[in-house]
Amino acid sequence: MATPIAPRSRKVRILATLGPASDTPEMIRKLVKSGADAFRINMSHGNHADHLRRIETIRSLEKELERPTTILADLQGPKLRVGKFDGDRTTLENGQSFTFDRDLAGGTGKRVNLPHREIFEAVEPGTRLLIDDGKLVLRVSSANSDRIDTTVEVGGTISNNKGLNVPDVVLPLAALTDKDRADMNFALDNNVDWIALSFVQRPEDVAEARRLIAGRASLLAKIEKPAAIDRLDGILELADAVMVARGDLGVEMLPEEVPPLQKRIVEAARRLGRPVVVATQMLESMIEAPTPTRAEVSDVATAVYDGADAIMLSAESASGKYPCESVSIMNRIATSVESDPSHSARVHFTETLPDPTTNDAIASAASNIVNTVGAAAMVCFTVSGSSARRISRERPTVPLLVLTPSLKTARRLGLLWGAHAVRTRDVASFEEMIAKAKRMALRHGIAKGGDRIVVIAGVPFGTPGSTNVVHVVRLVGDELDRHRAASS
Repeated sequence: MATPIAPRSRKVRILATLGPASDTPEMIRKLVKSGADAFRINMSHGNHADHLRRIETIRSLEKELERPTTILADLQGPKLRVGKFDGDRTTLENGQSFTFDRDLAGGTGKRVNLPHREIFEAVEPGTRLLIDDGKLVLRVSSANSDRIDTTVEVGGTISNNKGLNVPDVVLPLAALTDKDRADMNFALDNNVDWIALSFVQRPEDVAEARRLIAGRASLLAKIEKPAAIDRLDGILELADAVMVARGDLGVEMLPEEVPPLQKRIVEAARRLGRPVVVATQMLESMIEAPTPTRAEVSDVATAVYDGADAIMLSAESASGKYPCESVSIMNRIATSVESDPSHSARVHFTETLPDPTTNDAIASAASNIVNTVGAAAMVCFTVSGSSARRISRERPTVPLLVLTPSLKTARRLGLLWGAHAVRTRDVASFEEMIAKAKRMALRHGIAKGGDRIVVIAGVPFGTPGSTNVVHVVRLVGDELDRHRAASS
């Protein structure tokens, strides 16, 4: 039997992608011990049998390690690709003309089939077409329903079924394909905690996914299209969380535009109290090397200083040679940054004003009380998780222990900054609440005898969204002795 996982000393969360390099029970256990707080299942690769095995392994380890564990299913989204070529490939030269059409015949050095009617409807003269992750750039000179004529601005080799990006227009494509709908149903049937929606261009994409999910999981919107930036506030209003998908943004935008955009998305999400994940190429060199570059270390540190809720590993943990080392170094970087005396001031540079509600007022007041009385920890009782999200939005300087009777809620909070969620029986009275808060703070090692803790809850108990109580209590020595006796 493994030792239960204690609360993390760091507050930013680590989301690790599972794949061929990391899908055995032994490896997943090592990833948790190395610092992984949540796991991403990439629906773009593998089949449902592979994904089910990984989900079952995580749930089994969850019981073994006595730690609710978050599972995020990341949907593939629409994939735009060119057709096939005679000879499988051709080379395009700068300045030449090239045509995309509806003809199914094999492509040549002058033309190729484009099997996406929606692109013909959306592009106009001046629109850029990016091929193979932006390695080739073509600009539309004319277009109609059957033909798109372009001029090659950046040439190179183009081969069968290479990916195509159209960054300058909103495509009349739904974010959910038939494959995505099947993958979503599979994921929901197997009780994943989060669904990540790809190819988000507008708030309506998020609304459609929410309707289909119907409360069975939380919804994360991936910000990877320039069109989504223009509608960011509307997307944030409808999503439960967002991801800064820097890889796709870096294809469709100039590289120098991505860093300030990352900060803008993180700040906007934090102001609305939405968890925000920074993802893609964070420790890319560790796919092949046992240590990261100094630039990658700085990149991870920047996301932590900005106050991101979670930082993500993709191929580093899914298919790289050093999955555990990747998680471990990310954990070390985050821990080091959070130990920096300037970290708190930098995290609080983003102003998160409370909404004019009792819940927000209590959360804001609790954070101020922690600092005023020098409390060692906060304990939050919640059913839906909304109280925990409001408190986390304030980025408290002390550990946050979240107690909930709902295992579903405890699992969903795994992407939330600073929260250590524990499933426990609900309380029925104020006295029982205080006694449990003391007991659980001691049991989980976030406070000791003589410390003050700040307790947040809602009365009547068990009513979602009723946060209206904040209470300061001191843990005295005899309570610590009683807890030790009860635990022995």
